[in-house]
Amino acid sequence: MTGQRTALIMAGGQGLRMGQPMPKQFLLLDGKPVLMHTLTTFTTLEPAVRLVLVLPADQIAYWQTLCEQYRFMVPHAIVEGGTCRFDSVRNGLAAVEEEGLVAIHDGVRPLVTSDLIQRCFVGAERHGSAIPVTPLIESLRQLVGDGSQTVDRTAYRLVQTPQTFKTSLIKEAYALTDRNDYTDDAAVYEAMGGSVHLVDGERHNVKITEGADLELAAFYLGQRSRPQP
Repeated sequence: MTGQRTALIMAGGQGLRMGQPMPKQFLLLDGKPVLMHTLTTFTTLEPAVRLVLVLPADQIAYWQTLCEQYRFMVPHAIVEGGTCRFDSVRNGLAAVEEEGLVAIHDGVRPLVTSDLIQRCFVGAERHGSAIPVTPLIESLRQLVGDGSQTVDRTAYRLVQTPQTFKTSLIKEAYALTDRNDYTDDAAVYEAMGGSVHLVDGERHNVKITEGADLELAAFYLGQRSRPQP
């Protein structure tokens, strides 16, 4: 693999759906902020991954205070986010000057594993993009008018992060549009003509958007630290 590997950690959420004033990326998980778990996992890979944390301007000082409070020493650059996720990603990409690969990851997915990150980097190196997905395990119905109909769930996948790309390709995709209604980076890449390559995600790679998600993440984290029989 040639070129710099970079991870953009997107942490722009305000946590409004959790009914708490604290943004969800700063909530405590196993005694430290969620975001610190996320960043730490990316430091376990070889070759090293450059970390770029994208935060709202009004949260940067608070994050720096947390880093001092928790003696968080993981090296990372900080970039000011935009008014929406699309603009925040574009700001983050502007800070990536080296050619190589870039992984764009939700800061509130703290249980991402080094295996999944590596799988995404390898997939992006080979195919230009690598998007982690998991199969649906529940039945699925589509709303049609006043009713609904069964949908073949095997034809669908749930999309996760890190969504990983060759840096030049995803930067070009974001430069070619000003639309900010795309739901994720893969949608931007695909809309600009890119071919989306899927890789296996991980069911435990939960995104913390509600209080129950934080409890589930704490449970999974406890399972990881438990000695194996």
